[in-house]
Amino acid sequence: MNKTDLINGMAENAGITKAAAKKALDSLLVDIEGSLQKGNRVSLVGFGSWSVTRRAARDGRNPQTGKTIKIKAKNVVKFKAGSDLSSAVN
Repeated sequence: MNKTDLINGMAENAGITKAAAKKALDSLLVDIEGSLQKGNRVSLVGFGSWSVTRRAARDGRNPQTGKTIKIKAKNVVKFKAGSDLSSAVN
């Protein structure tokens, strides 16, 4: 499923126009992104939660040459599925 499929599904399920569904989805994504940029956790009860963690700098290998390279530290987004979502897919 891609973003267009999701918008179409939202519009059909909610009985709204595709334009309204797109606006709602874009707003949701902007709010989630903004909250994560501030270092906050985003939680949708039953669905799951997103959080930001720091990945430390580490050594890696270039697979073509085998040469050791330095990988910089960075922030990564993690998603943990909620109980309702986990139950739905199992």
